[in-house]
Amino acid sequence: MKPTALLRASLFAASFGLAACATHYIPNTDVEDTDSNRKVISFCEKYRRAVEERNVSQLLQIAAPTYYEDGGNVDASDDLDFAGLREYLEGKFKDTRAIRYEIRYRRIDKGRESRIMVAYTYSASYKVPGLKGDEWHHSVAENRLELVEDGKAFKIVAGM
Repeated sequence: MKPTALLRASLFAASFGLAACATHYIPNTDVEDTDSNRKVISFCEKYRRAVEERNVSQLLQIAAPTYYEDGGNVDASDDLDFAGLREYLEGKFKDTRAIRYEIRYRRIDKGRESRIMVAYTYSASYKVPGLKGDEWHHSVAENRLELVEDGKAFKIVAGM
């Protein structure tokens, strides 16, 4: 075999070996493709669709009775538990005419107390009344849903 052909053959073999060991990701995510990760993302997609539909009852169904959000700070005045979640969601959705909520899942990790931590980047577009009629607003940010297993499904304990 010529040296050039030998080099090509060895490069092909090496690249094939690397491809066989490569991690596979769930499409359109940065999350390893496993059965458990697919199950988590499938649940999170129910959450995403409920936000787009402004479906407060669906969001309350997938929230845990122990839901608690501390607002990411030490100020207790903005803390939110399950009892306040309905009012919060209804207030947020009251004047919203439409929502487009896209999620790029970044990571799924195990947390304390058997929590599942789902890190993601969201892009939210929402239409609300403005001075010149309905106006679209847009935001992009990082967020994290905290889940607990609930039988064969999950419940959200923080992060909405």
